[in-house]
Amino acid sequence: MTAVLPDLTAPERPTPAATFQVIRPGMQTTVQDWPGRVGYWHVGVPPSGPMDDLSFRLGNRALGNPEGAAGLECTLGGPALRFDAATWVCVTGAPAPVTVNGRAVRQWRSVLVPAGGVLDIGMVRGPGMRCYLLVAGGIEVSEYLGSRATFTLGKFGGGTGRALAAGDEFALGVSGRVTAGVTGDDQPVLTRRWELAVTEGPHGAPEFFTRVDFDTIIGTDYEVHFNSDRTGVRLIGPKPQWARRDGGEAGLHPSNIHDNAYSVGALDFTGDTPILLGPDGPSLGGFVCPVTVVAAERWKLGQLTPGDRVRFVPVRADHAASLRELGAERRAAWPVVLSTGGDGDDGVLARRDGADTAVTYRRAGNDGLLVEYGDMTLDLELRARVHALHQALLERSDPGITELTPGVRSLQVRHDPGRLPTRTLLGLLAEVEAELPPADELVVPSRTVRLPLSWDDPSTREAITRYMHGVRADAPWCPWNIEFIRRMNGLATVDEVFDTVFAAEYLVLGLGDVYLGAPVATPTDPRHRLVTTKYNPARTWTPENAVGIGGAYLCIYGMEGPGGYQFVGRTTQVWNHRSSGVGEDPWLLRYFDRISWYPVSAEELLDLRADTAAGRGELLAEDGEFRLVDYRKFLLDNAASIDEFRARQADAFAAERNSWREAGELAETP
Repeated sequence: MTAVLPDLTAPERPTPAATFQVIRPGMQTTVQDWPGRVGYWHVGVPPSGPMDDLSFRLGNRALGNPEGAAGLECTLGGPALRFDAATWVCVTGAPAPVTVNGRAVRQWRSVLVPAGGVLDIGMVRGPGMRCYLLVAGGIEVSEYLGSRATFTLGKFGGGTGRALAAGDEFALGVSGRVTAGVTGDDQPVLTRRWELAVTEGPHGAPEFFTRVDFDTIIGTDYEVHFNSDRTGVRLIGPKPQWARRDGGEAGLHPSNIHDNAYSVGALDFTGDTPILLGPDGPSLGGFVCPVTVVAAERWKLGQLTPGDRVRFVPVRADHAASLRELGAERRAAWPVVLSTGGDGDDGVLARRDGADTAVTYRRAGNDGLLVEYGDMTLDLELRARVHALHQALLERSDPGITELTPGVRSLQVRHDPGRLPTRTLLGLLAEVEAELPPADELVVPSRTVRLPLSWDDPSTREAITRYMHGVRADAPWCPWNIEFIRRMNGLATVDEVFDTVFAAEYLVLGLGDVYLGAPVATPTDPRHRLVTTKYNPARTWTPENAVGIGGAYLCIYGMEGPGGYQFVGRTTQVWNHRSSGVGEDPWLLRYFDRISWYPVSAEELLDLRADTAAGRGELLAEDGEFRLVDYRKFLLDNAASIDEFRARQADAFAAERNSWREAGELAETP
């Protein structure tokens, strides 16, 4: 039986909210809530929330809080806090020394900090990397897009948009019935060698990886790299052989695909580098993911520490533990994953003939499904089909569907497997597919948006220099990305790259390609589609609103962060940080907008960026429509010159690929 401690709540009359003040912030301490910022994956806003949801939710439950009440996540080391009123707290997660007024107290137990008392959480001793401070009543800060979770890269959430700093003060909510703490049976086991339960897919063998590759992925103890954080856990392991020579229009490396939505917990191969995507990771990207950590096991990502070993264990998706469970059924007290094997289907749930094109349904964890249309080519008719499916599912508004995120030729459907099992979801999708209208009837609003572009901007040059000094100096795209684009596309001069970019009209196919409303777009005219490949490995820093090309796609980076597209310049903001997120969408662009560029100097761009940041910027946009039937006619009328352009481009692409192979840049495919 759980012991119940005295209830300190229910005052006789209103009293000021209890608060705590930050004396020492710790190395990286942030306010988080659970499940975080759900519902904005389609515009590049990650859920954030605690990386180790299990430790976080258990601590809240012990204090009588709702499981998702806001608390603190402490990375490597914790803070020192002074409480102005007597407050119950519970510290969970990785082991660390905890004191109240200098006296040692136990983790996983409910502890009363007296009025004026100081709670001090020291450095994490390990195993594990993150500990959590939960407080009775939860932390009261303003919500942003429906959540209090801090997303430091996006500079929002947690009341300040950043990690804690000395002098910060936070108010507490009203507490419930406090218990003695978290029982030993419910506490997760932390270790130095981790087993992660994974499902196959969405991108498995033999389409993307060889059978040997896949056997290696599930048979290898990977090492956690020091360059890991909340966006993703980078791993050190063997280089795949790959089942393809390249990614075609998606890029030169065989890891490159046409951009689709990612899953938190996906093992993302950015080139040859495997990265486990975290809760602050990107929602959209163009790399393959052979396996995905099941929802109930993703808490382990928050405790993976540099030097730890990681082994992936395939399980059947319908046998995965439930995310709802916090007790024994969560299986967190087991140091190993008990499994009789995976689903054995390479992550492909079904293939069907749709009304206009073939449809492939791929598994994206035990709580996600990726719907792909047609062949692996860039075809705006496929994006039109994705749009029709997306709209039909929005109209259905099934409560078991939690997120819908379109990609270039795909739609990711996130779902609650407890309310909507995968097999039931497949039946629903087949039903909706049968009811979709012919794609050539598609007519959607399509604004023409004019944006400034500082060509070869100094900030992008700085990013290349940083990459060469800190990541890789001998990459084929260094020291100048624009020259690399010229070479890959068989153009005579870099001036032709300039002319092509400024002549193009870029159709927005997705939002959130590298966060915060960042568009993935492609020229409507195939003769303007410059094809490149992505950085391998990716950059660790990209300036906010840099403009790059990867595969046949253009992206405007929504914020500073990692990236892989080849730079051409920089533009103004595509995310309004001045927006409260209530009643006004902070993202600038919409699906099927058409972007065109006008040139500005680097100095002019800085002035325009300052105006935009201050709310003085003016969007140059003209309303219009995109009609698929008109687009088909355009392609037919210009077929000869389009074919000529593609042939020249293919020759240059092949020459670059051969030079890479001779230099050992690409592995030999079997």
